[in-house]
Amino acid sequence: MRAGAARRGTALPTDASVKRRIASWENLHSIPDEFYGPLVCEALGMTAAELGLNHLTGQDTQLLETRYPPTPEDAFRAVDQLWRADLHGYEPLVLSEPSQPAWSEASLRWLVAPEPSFPAAPRGSARVGLADVAMVKSTSGMFAQLDDRFGGDHARHSVVQYLSRDVAPLLTGQYTEAVGRALFSTVAESTLLAGWMSYDSCHHGLAQRYFLQALRLAQDGDDRRLAGSILSAMSHQATFLGHYTEAATLARAARMGISGVATPTLMAQFHAMEARALARTGDTRACELALAEATKALESRNSADEPEWIAYFDEAELAAEAAHCFRDVNSARRAVAHAENAMSGSHVRSDFFATMVLADAHLRAGDAEEACRVALDALDLGEQLKSARCVSYLAEFRQHLTRIGDTPATRTFYEQAAEHRLWMTIDRKNTPG
Repeated sequence: MRAGAARRGTALPTDASVKRRIASWENLHSIPDEFYGPLVCEALGMTAAELGLNHLTGQDTQLLETRYPPTPEDAFRAVDQLWRADLHGYEPLVLSEPSQPAWSEASLRWLVAPEPSFPAAPRGSARVGLADVAMVKSTSGMFAQLDDRFGGDHARHSVVQYLSRDVAPLLTGQYTEAVGRALFSTVAESTLLAGWMSYDSCHHGLAQRYFLQALRLAQDGDDRRLAGSILSAMSHQATFLGHYTEAATLARAARMGISGVATPTLMAQFHAMEARALARTGDTRACELALAEATKALESRNSADEPEWIAYFDEAELAAEAAHCFRDVNSARRAVAHAENAMSGSHVRSDFFATMVLADAHLRAGDAEEACRVALDALDLGEQLKSARCVSYLAEFRQHLTRIGDTPATRTFYEQAAEHRLWMTIDRKNTPG
């Protein structure tokens, strides 16, 4: 606290006086005022909101904002606050809802953004080089593998802890412009991962805020391909939450915004995201056209020219997206055909989703016995997954299954499903069914 006061050009009273104040705060007899509050925040490395000192600077309001950061410095500060608040379990943030207008604002702000900015004068003492950037990328890659294999709830806290304690100081360190651009892009990719994991955990407001910060970092990293992929992630989340018009707009913005540097795989993903949103609106014709464009784009890809982080989007992944689409437009037989081609064998969570879509499609086609058999396969797949999204797929299936009534197939399914962890999670959450 003395060091912080000195940086502000002030000084604290004697140790005895300061210790009496601290004892008073700890015993809840008083709270830090406008002078001591910022010093306490700095000393503990926490925001006023995290410490419950919301009377100080309005940081709780800033923390919960869903705006696109206007400058790199604003992005550094905002994402650092998000990481720390998330790490400390700040409930108003972790339990927050997404902002519908934020999706439109972010896509527009990014589309019309000027040239990438660069921080005026990095203040930190850390000297950052390309080796540091490579370390962040490698570490984030490891976390991405854990996310894919075990779900977003498995290592989400560890990712945020790494970003907050190891990566945040790099953003305000000393680096050349070339290193800085690479750093911003890599941190954007890592923050995108934190957003996906938060989305998979159904912390939707938090996930949206991570996506927004990642988009700004990608802009200043001059990585338009990654920025497009971030908009695609936003579209995916918006569809999941029922905001279909915004989801389609985000997918189109991604396609438009990187048209000059887009790769076939990225374009295929953007068309697929648009198709997912259109299917939910019931616009079958437009959905089919978007899927046809996605298929056409993917057929022309050259893997050597694609960013490594989009390599997962292949024929199986596109088949899974198509299965979702045809299920949602009540074309059950076509959904079954695509879902059967959607099993990658290497992406556990994606295979779980595809299997559940297949089960739901069989159910809609009137084959309850096969639907139950496939759903049990999905439960076996998901035994190691910690994913609230996976639980939501199961809850939706169970809701549809109740309409079938009591049959030998459903009784057998319920008996066997009751032994699986993900199914038990539905009961703990008292999901209707």
